[in-house]
Amino acid sequence: MEFFNPKVRRQREQFGDRLPPGQVLTEKWPVLHYGVVPRFDPERWDFRIFGLVEEPVRLTYAEFMALPRVSVTSDVHCVTRWSTFDNQWEGVPAREVLKLARIKPQARYVMVHAEHGYTTNLAREDLERDDVLFAYRHNGKDLTPEHGWPLRLVVPHLYFWKSAK
Repeated sequence: MEFFNPKVRRQREQFGDRLPPGQVLTEKWPVLHYGVVPRFDPERWDFRIFGLVEEPVRLTYAEFMALPRVSVTSDVHCVTRWSTFDNQWEGVPAREVLKLARIKPQARYVMVHAEHGYTTNLAREDLERDDVLFAYRHNGKDLTPEHGWPLRLVVPHLYFWKSAK
């Protein structure tokens, strides 16, 4: 259908393969959220790693925020067909968090648990990539609650559908 949409056709000509087929570039960051936006209480918030690990981990918000941080720039492509380019993320590398628990070699997949019982599964190799992080900032500003504040997983190469809030 791109052939019949002049805007999409112009974007395809301008950006080539950087804009995947069927995607439309937007300057906005649409809010896609399931359920009520949870309230954040730093005194009750925790981050846990359990399962096939040598050492289960539970971090408070303060402990998590004390971990090493990085900045990553990536394009976002959402399965709902929108894309944004050059998103600047700040957060804690997923690889850094996994080191704390010493994941056992037989653990090939990870189940990410988020608010309201939401889960998403990932191959361990996807989670351990250099550009995957638990982000708290986007384009120089703290994430809004609608976009996952205080923390959201960012997995740029998997069309943002595995980037659980």
